[in-house]
Amino acid sequence: MDLQHAKQQFESYLDNYDREDDKVRLKIAHTYGVVECSRQIAERLGIFEEDKELAQLIGLLHDIGRFEQVKRFDSFEPTVMDHAAFGVEILFKEGMIRRFVREDRWDSIIYTAIAKHSDFKLEEITDERELLHAKIIRDADKLDNCRVKIIDSVETILGVSAQEAGKEGISEEVMEQFLGGESIYSPARKTKMDYWLSYLAYFFDINFDETLDIVREKQYVEKIIDRIPYSNPKTIKQMEKVREVLISYIDERTGRC
Repeated sequence: MDLQHAKQQFESYLDNYDREDDKVRLKIAHTYGVVECSRQIAERLGIFEEDKELAQLIGLLHDIGRFEQVKRFDSFEPTVMDHAAFGVEILFKEGMIRRFVREDRWDSIIYTAIAKHSDFKLEEITDERELLHAKIIRDADKLDNCRVKIIDSVETILGVSAQEAGKEGISEEVMEQFLGGESIYSPARKTKMDYWLSYLAYFFDINFDETLDIVREKQYVEKIIDRIPYSNPKTIKQMEKVREVLISYIDERTGRC
């Protein structure tokens, strides 16, 4: 496994896409962000060096299907393309994986981690090492998505300005799912604020306490909530409840309360 070689091949793959497109640019930055988050989580978990490098390789390849999705549909919506399924198809059915890693002894781990990284829930993995890497990539993906929600344009993320998003309400079904300590099921999202709340509900699906330690250290809950200037009175109250629930949840999970 040669991570530097894999990164060079990834850069070559990106030549097929418009790097100036906002969505492509966002996904390139996200990919390298997930590589770094995978490294940080793996370091904190104290796993073997080979697994640390493998976690970063999976991070590099986890969203390879996104670029074709953006090119074809100019959208990140799961209804237009299952980017995880497309990613493993081009990597393994079309044989592209050998461009990134010459040996095949990690293929089942890489395949499972990428195929499962965007599933609503992580299920049906019995192999211990495959499960470890599926958990790492899901945590790393969510962790870098926190950075994206803080740094990138709200309009690029939601399709409207932060001010416009802040005028909207939260659907009752979505708020109930959140208060039940659940991730938000994608089809339930109707308003822009439903989408924004779904990004915060990701924290309920974090696998490792070590990941939640990073969330706390970087104050991601507070920063994501404060990114939108809420002007809908009901939404203002709901988002304060969201803040309270999430901070309490993270403190409980990591033994800080």
